[in-house]
Amino acid sequence: MQVSDYLIFDEESGTYIEDPEQSVRDDVEKHHWLNVLRTVLKDWRLYLMLVPMILVFLFWRYFPMYELLGCFKMPDSIKSVAEQDYVGFAHFQTLIFGNATSSISPEFWRAFRNTFLLSFYGLLFGFPTPIIVALFFNEVRSNIARSVLQVATYLPKFMSTVVMTSLIVMLVKQGGEMSGYGVISQMLENIGAIDHDTAMRGLLHMPQYFRAIYQISGIWEGAGYDSIVFFAAIIAISPTSYEAAQMDGAGKMAQMRYVVLPSILSTIVIMLITRIGSLLSIGYEKVILLYNADTYQTAEVVSTFSIRYGINNEGGSGLGKGWGSAAEMMNNVVGMLLVIGANTIARKASDVSLY
Repeated sequence: MQVSDYLIFDEESGTYIEDPEQSVRDDVEKHHWLNVLRTVLKDWRLYLMLVPMILVFLFWRYFPMYELLGCFKMPDSIKSVAEQDYVGFAHFQTLIFGNATSSISPEFWRAFRNTFLLSFYGLLFGFPTPIIVALFFNEVRSNIARSVLQVATYLPKFMSTVVMTSLIVMLVKQGGEMSGYGVISQMLENIGAIDHDTAMRGLLHMPQYFRAIYQISGIWEGAGYDSIVFFAAIIAISPTSYEAAQMDGAGKMAQMRYVVLPSILSTIVIMLITRIGSLLSIGYEKVILLYNADTYQTAEVVSTFSIRYGINNEGGSGLGKGWGSAAEMMNNVVGMLLVIGANTIARKASDVSLY
């Protein structure tokens, strides 16, 4: 290191003096943590509000990662995860390729396929629906009517999963002498969409109807609530944009196409990336409350697969916990790769991305 790296030559005095900018940088670095402490004390109320969120992330996101070591360990009910014997990628190899002593691989791939299909159909049909709902709300001129419609569409989101699934079961339940048909089952039978035997057995006991029931109920539950973000982006559009389009002779549909949709495109891209990130993250609650032994072939997903083998230890091999942990790990890794890929494509295609 030379003197000229941190000093400058003063031609008037003929000596080296300290660079004023460097002095400022040195002072900032010297008192960095003191400035941080002052900022925290100044806005202590805001940082105090962060404490519950930090605790939630610690207890529900980071501490459970310790159990992911079970993916690489031999399950043992007596030993802790750290004390269990290391088996490497044996559980992953069993899930992917199978082995001579277990038939777990076909069941895992069936669960993985069902997870992808349910998520893909949810993305295909469930993602555009909130945008359409937000466009509809924007065209309702009466504030009272809009408020009533918004509350009606938001309400299902605030019902618990148990209540929602109970309503679904009641609507499509099988026929019987005591209970009778569900309203939807009876309607479908009357219009000839299903036969009498299917109505008597119940739609939730028919594998070919599970995905449709899951997706329709998901749209019913979340379309209104998910439209809040898009509606907020729409109402932020300047009225002058609409006036300019009207002067050019654009009707309602043309205004939606050339004014509204381009203005909320960045919001759509960001929401799409986040939706793709959770493409394989189907919660077990709704599925496990709706499926049954008759619909395993189309209803079983990775999360319920992990519960069956990881917690209930179906198969009785003693390796269920390792298989369940490995299945969830693979699911999460694929989801992370999907986020990275979607973000990269969006950044190159539209210059809009999460990072």
